[in-house]
Amino acid sequence: MLKRELRKKYTNLRAAITPAKASDLSLVLANNILQIPIWDFFYFHIFLSIEEKSEVDTLPLITLLQGKDKNVVVPKVVSSNSMENYLLTDNTSLKKSAWGVPEPVDGIEVPENKIDVVFVPLLAFDSLGNRVGYGKGFYDTFLNKCPKETIKIGLSFFEAENERITDVHKNDVKLDYCVTPKKVYAF
Repeated sequence: MLKRELRKKYTNLRAAITPAKASDLSLVLANNILQIPIWDFFYFHIFLSIEEKSEVDTLPLITLLQGKDKNVVVPKVVSSNSMENYLLTDNTSLKKSAWGVPEPVDGIEVPENKIDVVFVPLLAFDSLGNRVGYGKGFYDTFLNKCPKETIKIGLSFFEAENERITDVHKNDVKLDYCVTPKKVYAF
């Protein structure tokens, strides 16, 4: 299946989820992440959810990570295809970007080579660990700068697509895991 077809399909499916249901599913996702062997790592990069796009709410996961004394790192878009990463602290001021993404105004920058685990936003994924995002390439560019050992975890309300994503590009970065409310996929 082509990425553009999947983007359309899953954008519509997510739009049909009520805010209350999204909140419940996001909590289940956060609890399911406890099954993945990542708890000996220190730096966890996580996207901040775009509420208007019915994304997985990452706040329960952020609370879980902070409760386990992990360093939580959040992105800020700085150019047409790159992001900087900032430590999320009690003093971090957030401001919505033009795309509606909450981003840090400033703070303590964390280089890519320190990041151990990345929670990756997505619209869809297949059983091979290929993912479909919004198509801007921010996360693929970022993940290609991270160490090869960095663990990449997708978060999805929906299960893996049965059909393989056919238009995977050579710069697309595969997931190591994807967590849904029903299952933890390992690739």
